[in-house]
Amino acid sequence: MASKVALKAKGKPGKGSKGSEKQSKAAQCLKEWSTWSMKKAKVITHYGFIPLVIIIGMNSEPKPQLFQLLSPV
Repeated sequence: MASKVALKAKGKPGKGSKGSEKQSKAAQCLKEWSTWSMKKAKVITHYGFIPLVIIIGMNSEPKPQLFQLLSPV
């Protein structure tokens, strides 16, 4: 029994790969955009969480004073 070996091209794409270049450029753009947006979301979450908790706490019933929200007891 003879077995066939399948060869896969590695490295730079050959001729006629314009479609894959567009796809790879679109994938690269999507990757950069998602990385940028995740970094911004991390910063917004980091600096916005405690003010959000304070605002929600001050709008609840009974209405506490700011000092009561910030004190640990």
